[in-house]
Amino acid sequence: MIIDVHGHVTSPELFKRFPMPPSLADIDGVIEQKLAVGIGMTIVGSPVGAGTMVPVAGLDNYAQPADQLASFHEWLGETVRSHPDNFRGYVYVNPFSDDESLAAAAKLLAQPEFAGLIVNTSVRGEYLSSPRAESFFAMAHETGAPVLLHPPAEPVGAAAMNGHLGLIEHVTRPCDITAGVASILFAGWLRRFPGLKLIAPNAGGALALLAEKLNLAQQRARPGGPPVTDEEPVSEQLSLIYVDTATPSAVALKAAATVFGPERMLFGTDSPPLTAPLRTGLDLVEGLGLTPQQRELVHSGTARALFDLGEA
Repeated sequence: MIIDVHGHVTSPELFKRFPMPPSLADIDGVIEQKLAVGIGMTIVGSPVGAGTMVPVAGLDNYAQPADQLASFHEWLGETVRSHPDNFRGYVYVNPFSDDESLAAAAKLLAQPEFAGLIVNTSVRGEYLSSPRAESFFAMAHETGAPVLLHPPAEPVGAAAMNGHLGLIEHVTRPCDITAGVASILFAGWLRRFPGLKLIAPNAGGALALLAEKLNLAQQRARPGGPPVTDEEPVSEQLSLIYVDTATPSAVALKAAATVFGPERMLFGTDSPPLTAPLRTGLDLVEGLGLTPQQRELVHSGTARALFDLGEA
């Protein structure tokens, strides 16, 4: 059975309030389409909680009331309970949340329906290198929950795209993954909390192409200080990051396999809402030329261990 670590669904209540792709509400259709190609389980959630990735005038996804977010998670938990063989859920949380919100997220993680956390790589233009993210990373470390670092609805640079939704979705968001994860590496969160299980989607954005550039950046003087020369190359931290295979690019996927390693790759489709044929994602993994053991890790083995799915 193949495990897809990157899928999204949302509640009928939110469909009444916001415009969204219809695939996000077709629960039975999602299961049927994935089973047809051998994908038995999907880890699903929302990268905006009780909000929407579709631009809505005046909407601030980070200002959603706690009761609305709780209602969304209640619906998601019930959806997982209704389809225990096919779904596990991500708990959405703003990584800059207060202690009460972080505690609520940790409490949800104790429920068997939820297997991980989903957060944005930037929040209102601020990356997770901010000291304000410390409490979140401490909570993720303490719970041991895998964290899907998903780009936000409005990534850094979105305003410069002049409303071109295609550029925002397919160019700016992968760039937010790239810069957002790089900022996490430089902030030292993985050194401070060595048990963190961070997943960079879309094959890690462009990180697989930037290992040497990360090291060059490390050698430059920090603001107000000298160059760092006595630390391990920051690129070595890339081996601590997991990536999913949710990319249409065979080149990007091969680079990810080289830099992160097959044992750090997780099968993912970003479907729903993406409607690209599911078989395409499987074919791209097949084209990596992995050994049967490595392919099994990508398809399900690593995800089973990371999300503590046992023999699900």
